[in-house]
Amino acid sequence: MALFVMADLHLDVKSNKKSMEIFGNRWTDYVQKIRNNWKKLVTEFDTVVIPGDISWALNLEEAISDLKWIDELPGRKILLKGNHDFWWGTNLKMQKCFFDNQITTIDILSNNAIECENYIISGSRGWFTDNSMQTAYQNVDYSKIINRETIRLRMSLECAKKLHEETGKEILTFLHFPPVWGEFKCEEIISLLNEYNIKRCFFGHIHSCYTVPSSFIDGNIKFSIISADYLDFIPQFIG
Repeated sequence: MALFVMADLHLDVKSNKKSMEIFGNRWTDYVQKIRNNWKKLVTEFDTVVIPGDISWALNLEEAISDLKWIDELPGRKILLKGNHDFWWGTNLKMQKCFFDNQITTIDILSNNAIECENYIISGSRGWFTDNSMQTAYQNVDYSKIINRETIRLRMSLECAKKLHEETGKEILTFLHFPPVWGEFKCEEIISLLNEYNIKRCFFGHIHSCYTVPSSFIDGNIKFSIISADYLDFIPQFIG
């Protein structure tokens, strides 16, 4: 049994109207690349964490074809919300959707923690930017967004802490947004990771930065970028 990770699948398998291929040659035939590489590496006994930007769908009904596509791939999948996952609903609605559509291999990481293989999986969407960096929107209270995401992450880490106390397994944290990138730091999230003694954190969201190191150390934490295009659409083995 092995654990893998890959964020930013950006699926639209039914209509293919939102293909990512316009963002560069690396994205050419990316859906087929994901499928082929996944099947080469992942078995039915493994787990893959997908930290956000999973489907371009705007509601849960539209996302069903993409969720079924993921469900048909080998292994257990743990999904985490990204900034483009507008289809994301409440845990209850998604669980009902999974049941109604016979989706059996997907779990949701949302205000909880999940034990798998030799690890405990924690995480939330996180937050990347602040008011000085954001130009697309006006009159947005970023402090409220960061506070909300910090609360969600704390809830997940609290659940993870309890599982760690029972099992002794390492807690890994997965975020969609990078808590550290260049000059940017989300101090609230970094502080929380340190409070819970997290040593490894994985994030997606960043695209077209293929020459940067795959991992870097900030303080006591190793951060790793696991966007699908950065990984060349090959699920990243964790352990």
